[in-house]
Amino acid sequence: MSVLRLHGVSVAWAASAPIFESVSLTLDGGFYGLVGANGAGKTTLLSILAGQRAPHEGTVVLTPKNAVVAYCRQEVEGRDEDIDALAARDDGVAAELRGRLSLDPGELDRWATLSPGERKRWQIGAALAREPDVLLLDEPTNHLDVDARKRLLGALRRFTGLGVVVSHDRAVLDALTTATLRIHRNTVTLWPGRFSDAKALWEQAQAEQYAAHAAAQDRVRAAEAQLDAARRTQAAASKGASTRARMKNRHDSDARGILATTKAQWAASKAGRVASAARTELDRAQRDVPTVERDPTLGGKIFATFERAPSPILFHVGEDVVLRGEHPVLYDVRITIGREDRVRIEGPNGAGKTTLLEALVASYARRERMLYLPQELSDAAKAEALARLHGLKPEERGRVLSIFAALGSEPERVLRAQAAHLSPGEARKLVLAEALAGQVWALVMDEPTNHMDLPSVERLEAALEGYPGAVVLVTHDDTFAAHVTTRSLRVEHGTVF
Repeated sequence: MSVLRLHGVSVAWAASAPIFESVSLTLDGGFYGLVGANGAGKTTLLSILAGQRAPHEGTVVLTPKNAVVAYCRQEVEGRDEDIDALAARDDGVAAELRGRLSLDPGELDRWATLSPGERKRWQIGAALAREPDVLLLDEPTNHLDVDARKRLLGALRRFTGLGVVVSHDRAVLDALTTATLRIHRNTVTLWPGRFSDAKALWEQAQAEQYAAHAAAQDRVRAAEAQLDAARRTQAAASKGASTRARMKNRHDSDARGILATTKAQWAASKAGRVASAARTELDRAQRDVPTVERDPTLGGKIFATFERAPSPILFHVGEDVVLRGEHPVLYDVRITIGREDRVRIEGPNGAGKTTLLEALVASYARRERMLYLPQELSDAAKAEALARLHGLKPEERGRVLSIFAALGSEPERVLRAQAAHLSPGEARKLVLAEALAGQVWALVMDEPTNHMDLPSVERLEAALEGYPGAVVLVTHDDTFAAHVTTRSLRVEHGTVF
C-alpha cells in the first residue's frame, strides 16, 4: 500500500502571503476529501502531492518510491497519450472502463467539439486505466450530468489505492471519502469521517469558539460595569474628602474634625484601590476575549436601486438550425426569455446546452448590460477582470470587493494577486461580483458553481435568490437550480423543449 508523508510543508506566494504553513500529515490508503475556500491552496497541495511542485519548506515522501501517481487537473484541454492509449487498448481493464464511463473511441476524432463533461470522463478513465497507486482528482465531477456522475462514482469506488479528491460536490465527497483534509487559516487539518461528518465536527468546534467568545464578552461587560461603579464610588469619596478638608463646623473639636477628615481620606483611598483593581480586571477580561472569524454577508440593500431592463423581452432565438462551428447541433429552436425569467437549461453531456446558451447571448445586443460566464475562464479573461478591478474608482472597487468577500474570498488577496495565481473559483467570483455590483440586467451562466467550494456555492445561491434580473443557467447541481430558477428547458436529441 502506498503512503504519502508530509513533514513541515509550507507554501507562500510571498513572505507576507503564506498559503499554508508547517503541514505534517500521513496519508495511507482510501479516499481523502480535500476542502477549503477558493484560493486556500487545494490545487497547490494536490500538485505538491503529485510531485509536480516543490514546497518552499518541508518534505513530501512517497512510499514506495516507484508508486504510480495519476493526477487529473480541473481543466481538460488537449487529448494526451493516456487518452489515446485507453481508446486503443483491447484488454479487459480498458474495455471495462470504457463501458463503465460510456466512452466511445470514435469520439476522439471530434475531440475539439466534445463537451467539457465528455472530455472529463476520458481524462479520468485514462488515469484509472494506468492502474495507479495514488490517484489525485481536482473537481472530477465538473461539467458532468447526473448519469455521468453516477458512472464516474461507480468506477472510482473500485479504486483500491490512495486517493485525494477536491470537489464542491457534497454527494461525491460523502460517497467516496473516509477522511477529510481541510485547508483553513493557513494550515491543513485532517478530520475523521466523510465530508458531512467532518464538517459537523469543525462546525461544533466553531460553535464552541463562538460560545467562548460570547462568554468572554459578557465578562468584559460585567468588568466594565464594575469599573464604572467603582469610579463613581471613588469620585464620591474623593469629593467627600475634599469637602471635609475645606469645611469645619464651629462646634467640632479639633480631634473630632481630624478623625472625620481621616475617615473620608481612607474611604477615598479605598475607593481608588477598588477602581484600580476593577481596571486591572477589565484589562484581563479584554485580553482573554478569543479571536473568531465571522463570514461576511451580502447586504440586503445591494439591489435596492436596481433598474429593470426597459424591454420586457431580453432574449429571443428563432432558428431552424443552430450550429457549433460548422456542425449542426440544434434544430427548430424557438425560445423567448423575459427580463425577470429564471431559467435552467438541462440535458445530457454533449446535447448542446452550451451551444444554446451561446445562441441566446448572441441574440442580445446590449452585451454591456449582461454577464455571460462560460464554463472556464481563460488566463486572458482573468487578467482582464483584474485590470478592470484596479481601474475602478475607489467607491466602485469597494462595492465589488464587498460582494466578492460575501461570496467567500479575501479581497486583500485578489487585490495583490496576479492572474496566474488567481484560482478558478476566485476568478469566477470576481467576475460575478463585478456583474452584481454593476447591476446587469441578465446573468447567463454555464456551470456557475464550477471550482467553487461548498460555502461559496451556498453564498452564491443566496445572492442569486435576491437578484431581480433575468437568470439563465446550465448547472448539474439540482439543489442550486431549485433555489435560483423557476422553470427549465431541456436539450436532447437536437431539440429544445
